[in-house]
Amino acid sequence: MDENHQPLPEARQPLVRRTLAEWRTLAILGGPILIAQVAQMANGVIDTVMAGHASARDLAAVGIGSSLWMPLFLFFMGMLGALQPIISGYNGARQHSKIMPATWQGIYIAAGGTVIMALLLTNVHPVLAMLKMDTETAGITQGYLNAFAWGIPALLLMNALRGLTDGLGHTRVIMVFSVLSTLINLPLNYIFIYGKLGLPAMGGVGCGWATSLSNGTAAIALLIYLNRSRTFRQFHLLADWVKPNWRGIRYILGIGVPIGFTIFVEASMFSVIALFLAPLGPVIVAGHQIALNVVSLLFMLPLSIGMALTLRVSFLVGARAPDTARLISRSSLILASAVALIFATLLFVFSAQIAALYTGDQAVRDVTIRLLAFAAMFQVADVIQVTCISALRGYKDTRIPMFIMLFSFWGVGLPLGYVLTFTDLLWPALGAAGFWVGLTAGLTSASVLLGWRLFRYRPGNHHHGEPDSRTSVQAGSANS
Repeated sequence: MDENHQPLPEARQPLVRRTLAEWRTLAILGGPILIAQVAQMANGVIDTVMAGHASARDLAAVGIGSSLWMPLFLFFMGMLGALQPIISGYNGARQHSKIMPATWQGIYIAAGGTVIMALLLTNVHPVLAMLKMDTETAGITQGYLNAFAWGIPALLLMNALRGLTDGLGHTRVIMVFSVLSTLINLPLNYIFIYGKLGLPAMGGVGCGWATSLSNGTAAIALLIYLNRSRTFRQFHLLADWVKPNWRGIRYILGIGVPIGFTIFVEASMFSVIALFLAPLGPVIVAGHQIALNVVSLLFMLPLSIGMALTLRVSFLVGARAPDTARLISRSSLILASAVALIFATLLFVFSAQIAALYTGDQAVRDVTIRLLAFAAMFQVADVIQVTCISALRGYKDTRIPMFIMLFSFWGVGLPLGYVLTFTDLLWPALGAAGFWVGLTAGLTSASVLLGWRLFRYRPGNHHHGEPDSRTSVQAGSANS
């Protein structure tokens, strides 16, 4: 194994030096994760801009299509995200015989997810009818999703294989192939949307085909790389093929389903807020969307630190270094809070300039500036909750955090936001700002409860439901 990616902690180092060494490891793991996240976000931006240049109808269709597939994808991405801490833990414990069996069970879960996602997305007529869309836009949306569905196998396979590459500490691998996917998507969008190289102009539907082809190409390139790379030569996907093992699948799902559900709850809450704000008019909705986009971009950094933290904590737990795992999970809160305070300051000081980058409409700018002030206030709470939940995922503790997030978002944030936005019960109606106050309250609740959970958590020696080593070794040797 390459020790540079996940080094074992050095004994008897001074506390400050140990902490800085762990932060350096987080930066090495997290930097490529950040670039991969930004590349994936860039794909969405490219699709939106290029569909918008085709026509307003194509833009609307792609926007609605994306908002239908994204929550589903996030759920399955979260579910497959269980593979990262599982494989990182096996790597830390030097239980390499368990790595390929776990990867294969993840691939089987991805295959099941592909079937479910494809069936749902190719049959969205009832949802489109409920949204009272005009026939032409609804037709483009369904065409876009039908084309997008061909790329789902590649999309979920890449997420399963990410469990292997990230779990072994090689986070640059997915970074490279995410950037490759974005670079392929751009020219394919141009060809399919506007009808170049003798092809008919497909508009929004062409966007779906471009995404599918770019995902497919990146997945095939990743498979070739894993097969040929010297780094991964001891892990052969085909030579180490393993049959479906229900115990192994159940173990991954036991950790992964709560992660997927947590991400789905968070994503769906933002969608529900956007629907609630619609009656307040296009200016309010536009300002809200701009503020949300800014916050989402900034969130990529703490999210990437969090994903690296999950890998590091699970590796250290596997390597039987619980003190260092506790040190990094707690000291990361200092690092993350420093990042949050910088972001909060930037949002307060440069809110007018940020709003001006997005729109020339003064009314929309005014709404955006006001909402960015509220966004600045929830930065610390947001960053603390993502750091705590990421550390807990490293300990494979996902069920209780799921209930904490459900309570904080749907029990605190959304109801309080609704009351503050539309009623005078607690305060004169605040409009869109009410939901941002609700979000801050929900995130504060999550950060306090998750922080309490992290500081009280005592991991056991063996996670319930984990396949034992004999099962894994026998599975591997029987099929190699």
